[in-house]
Amino acid sequence: MKTIRWGILGTADIAKKQMLPALQHTENAQAHAIASGSGKAEALAEAFHIPEVYHSYDELLDNPDIDAVYIPLPNHLHKEWSIKAARKQKHVLCEKPAALKQAEAVEIKNVCEENKVQFMEAFMYRFHPQHQLVQKMLAGNAIGDVVTMRSSFTFPLQHTEGNIRLHSQADGGGSLYDVGCYCIHAIRQVMGEPDHASAFYSFHENKRSDWAAAGVLTFPDGRLAHFDSGMNAATRNEYEVIGTKGVLRAHQAFIPTERPCRVSIELESGESYSETISDNYYVTGMQSLSLGLLEGRDWPSDGFKENASVLEQLIKS
Repeated sequence: MKTIRWGILGTADIAKKQMLPALQHTENAQAHAIASGSGKAEALAEAFHIPEVYHSYDELLDNPDIDAVYIPLPNHLHKEWSIKAARKQKHVLCEKPAALKQAEAVEIKNVCEENKVQFMEAFMYRFHPQHQLVQKMLAGNAIGDVVTMRSSFTFPLQHTEGNIRLHSQADGGGSLYDVGCYCIHAIRQVMGEPDHASAFYSFHENKRSDWAAAGVLTFPDGRLAHFDSGMNAATRNEYEVIGTKGVLRAHQAFIPTERPCRVSIELESGESYSETISDNYYVTGMQSLSLGLLEGRDWPSDGFKENASVLEQLIKS
């Protein structure tokens, strides 16, 4: 089997802690090159046995041996480098949020289609099999008709001084863009596309980025969903789907570890049951995306334009 050669643009923690270790255990893919202007690329290349190191992103994109790129750059740079990569005929896996506004998402999508390359926003949690289990349970009417949904993602930000997560909202900073986007993505996967979204914010002392957010999504059929995100609270990464007959919960929804993740159901009848599943979702995801490229298949649709649209509505509200 041919190996998909990935280029990594940047040395962000998510690349170091998740993506690069995953690529070491992915049979049909490898980290072939890494680029950074900070001087950190050499150390990562040595640690993860990456053959080629570049001191600029453009140099990496000019390498014809690179099949696809992973972009873990700061949020306000996602559009620029996704488009540049696509124009160099590289498939693109871009960290979330891939776009800060719907118009940016449309532009990215159009450029990728013009250059016949695949694009995906890196909501890697979706590759964990617990979410396929959730869809199977819902399709099987396990909790009746879905009425509403709650999604939460919070964590305590330990180091605030100079932290990129606290850049202004205009540059993609704040809890909504950092973790709230997961909540929106999960709600959309279960309930479809909302027709309205609004939110309230608690701003950090810098007055530029939201420290926490809480919002409501409404749907054309009258159903509601709500979410909360924050960088000032204990860690929660979960969602619950409420139906006419019971409640389904994914207890480690967005950052599932390799230890067993639990999906549980509690019914109005008093019955309850749960299932646990273990998986390295980054390895599974990169295996799946690379296989798609090798077999000439489109990557799964992730509706990143729609996610960007909801985020834009929430910011404007």
